Amino acid sequence: MAVQVAVTGFGGRMGRALAEALALCEKAALSAAVVRPGSSLVGADAGEVVGLGRNGLAIVDSLEKADFDVLIDFSTPQATVDNAIYCAALGRPIAIGTTGFDAGQKTRLLANAEKVPLCLASNFSTGVNLCFKLLETAARVLGEDADIEIMEAHHRHKVDAPSGTALSMGEVVAEALGRDLDRVAIYGREGHTGVRDRDTIGFATIRGGDVIGEHSVIFLSEGERVEINHRASSRLAFARGAVRAALWLLGDGESVRMPGHYDMRDVLGLH
Repeated sequence: MAVQVAVTGFGGRMGRALAEALALCEKAALSAAVVRPGSSLVGADAGEVVGLGRNGLAIVDSLEKADFDVLIDFSTPQATVDNAIYCAALGRPIAIGTTGFDAGQKTRLLANAEKVPLCLASNFSTGVNLCFKLLETAARVLGEDADIEIMEAHHRHKVDAPSGTALSMGEVVAEALGRDLDRVAIYGREGHTGVRDRDTIGFATIRGGDVIGEHSVIFLSEGERVEINHRASSRLAFARGAVRAALWLLGDGESVRMPGHYDMRDVLGLH
């Protein structure tokens, strides 16, 4: 029997991609499509809304109206925290792709990992997570002799900056170099900034059009530079990864994993 998967944030771009990814997956099926209360999509057929044909599954406005084995959440920070609390009470695993949490929200979110397996990923793409591993190696080899800059671009509707993926890339690099990202990150430059401090990690953000997601980490040293890039051409890459993570949390059908805080590199065996 296919794993029953609920998707919150179903009305968004990732919700639609997740519906497609689940339709392509033999091991999992969409069992609940959840949107925010008051959405005009409530009651509509989930399959019709995403262009996959009528499937008889009505969109609901609360996770409490859903029946599921595992939740995939791409919603908003506060909604994700509330959904994680609900999942923890039910003993249901949760895969989270929401970004933009403040410190308090992230603390409350991760507290639920004491009760259920929780996979929090700034990016579920297999390629991006491979980049994280490459960045760790590059930072250790090049980092002390290079200036490090991170550039990212997304569509005009993205509300947080830098992207969660860019911040994760910065964290990987900083950790490999024994630096505290909160102390060395530079999120914007203007005016007379003075000579660049070698220990800093710079971030540049672009927002516009329909860019799905582009990330570049550049190591610039005297006489050469190394770039590690990832460009997404379809949200389906993220959605497939999220479905893979959801199945992994359930032990790929064998037994639910132990409670804990996991990320996509755990899913891919890249740690």
